[in-house]
Amino acid sequence: MSVGHHQPLLLSISEDSENQINQQPHESDPGSSASARYCVKEAWTEFKKLWQIAAPSIFCRLAMFSLTLITQSFAGHLDQRQLAAISIATTVIISISFGFLLIGQPTLLAELTGEVAMWLIPMHLSFVFQFTLMRFLQCQLKTYVIAWVSGVVLVVHLLLSWIFVYKLRVGIVGAALTLDFSWWMSVLGMFIYSVCGGCRNSWTGLSRQAFIGLWDFFKLALASGVMLSLENFYYRILVIVSGIRSAEVAVDALSICISFYGWESMIPLGLFAATGIRVANEIGAGNGNSAKFAAKVSVFNSLVVGFVFFLVIIAFPGKIAMIFTSSSSVISMVEGLALLLAITILFNCIQPILSGVAVGCGWQALVAYINIGSYYFVGVPLGIILGWLLHYGLK
Repeated sequence: MSVGHHQPLLLSISEDSENQINQQPHESDPGSSASARYCVKEAWTEFKKLWQIAAPSIFCRLAMFSLTLITQSFAGHLDQRQLAAISIATTVIISISFGFLLIGQPTLLAELTGEVAMWLIPMHLSFVFQFTLMRFLQCQLKTYVIAWVSGVVLVVHLLLSWIFVYKLRVGIVGAALTLDFSWWMSVLGMFIYSVCGGCRNSWTGLSRQAFIGLWDFFKLALASGVMLSLENFYYRILVIVSGIRSAEVAVDALSICISFYGWESMIPLGLFAATGIRVANEIGAGNGNSAKFAAKVSVFNSLVVGFVFFLVIIAFPGKIAMIFTSSSSVISMVEGLALLLAITILFNCIQPILSGVAVGCGWQALVAYINIGSYYFVGVPLGIILGWLLHYGLK
């Protein structure tokens, strides 16, 4: 691969704009109305730059996450145990890969989850290639390719799930197989595009240059991985804890809430990636104020998204559960958790954006320490105390 001049992924605000931001009059000045118009104009410019990369990424994340939701939905309409098993297999084992976390679960549920987990191993292996190819295409501004591939895969997965579960009647194993096929179909689509001429300027074949700076890359990747993993493991632990006493119904209800939260969080996570790029570009160009401005615009966008979903959950608490199950007991429990779910979504829409700012500034290790303290020294112990010792249950 040839080494040449690389332009920023998204064009940064010019130095003139940077100087203009610093020189804008305060609100008390006579020209405050002109300053307000300028800020609105700059906000709109930043909004377009942000969503230029975030929109395809968000669509891709929503589409790929929907694969799991579709599988859970088909399994949930078979019976409660099927939904609980597929939920644990997809939200716990696939995310953590430690089967011993099932200790304490009811025997039938643990056995069924183990069976499903075995069939989901191919899906687990696809993650290595899936996320690497996604990041490679994002760096080439080929996000529209990711969006197209994800959209096609989503449609194919929906059709295959219907055929395997309802027509061929192969049950939960068939649902797991459709997930395997769909994830590898996505990998194959992006791989073919990347190596068959879609990225001529960046992919010229295998090269020894790929190993240059590998150790520095590994250290940065390790810090980022720990930062994100600590946050994701926290929710998976809650799924396990919820099922130790109240089995299928509690696991089903909490899994539905976490699945809906996870689906919605794909939007802030898409903004997380775009925010990291915008902040890194501006800091690299020496535009500190523009980096701050980009972060503020991104936080505002994420808050708007969170507030919209907050209203949807409050307005239709029972409809969400009906997507996954027809069990009245599970639907009733989800309705009882709806307010907490809505508040969680509203508050947590800010955290990915701040993480994006940290990534753009190279502070991944610091965020990892913060996640350890907030999730594991505060969140998990507090959840166990409230749920078990104070008998608040799943809430």
